[in-house]
Amino acid sequence: MQRIPEPELMTTQEQVDAYAHADFNSGDARTVALVAQLIHKTGPLPENPVIVDLGCGPGNIAIRLAEFLPEAQIIGIDGSEAMLAVAKQRSVETSREIKFVGMQLQDTAAFFKDSADLVVSNSLLHHLHDPDLLWTVTQAIAKPGCRVLHRDLRRPSSLAEVHHLQQQHLSEAPSILIQDFTASLVAAFTTDEVSQQLRRAEMNRVKAWSEDDRYLVVSGLVG
Repeated sequence: MQRIPEPELMTTQEQVDAYAHADFNSGDARTVALVAQLIHKTGPLPENPVIVDLGCGPGNIAIRLAEFLPEAQIIGIDGSEAMLAVAKQRSVETSREIKFVGMQLQDTAAFFKDSADLVVSNSLLHHLHDPDLLWTVTQAIAKPGCRVLHRDLRRPSSLAEVHHLQQQHLSEAPSILIQDFTASLVAAFTTDEVSQQLRRAEMNRVKAWSEDDRYLVVSGLVG
């Protein structure tokens, strides 16, 4: 099935409200668990590490990482000010000190150059019209030995499979979430496509693999 890109940013209030109130606990917990596995495999992070969450949205992952790694400096970056407003409010409610920055992804490389000990993203890659930008930015902001963990949807082989996944996982969700989920599946990349992207970027210590029926994981070391 051919990829059909979707808008890069979620800026409508309807989308912000839907994502702010949706239950993504299992997926968010899985992302942080993958971070824990990566650290266990590659060794502990430096003291007071800098963690950059690209495309942080309403702050779900950034807040969980602040709880998991309380000594870390967490920086969440997103181009949607509406999403960041939710993230900032949530961080206040949890009393965790997290820095949220409104910035386009292409501007992140210069602003946070050589600063990150861990770069993460959750469901960002499929939004990008130019996927190579994620890997360029990741390498630019990484310190030597930086860990990388990106998790995203992967594109099914057919529209019939898209419909099956929607019925299986979001059969009773609000219409805006159903619409976005199906559009995101069609806009996502396959594991092979992401592996090709990593080879182009010469990120030889970072690997992509498929997870369950609809996700892919990118994990490893850069810098």
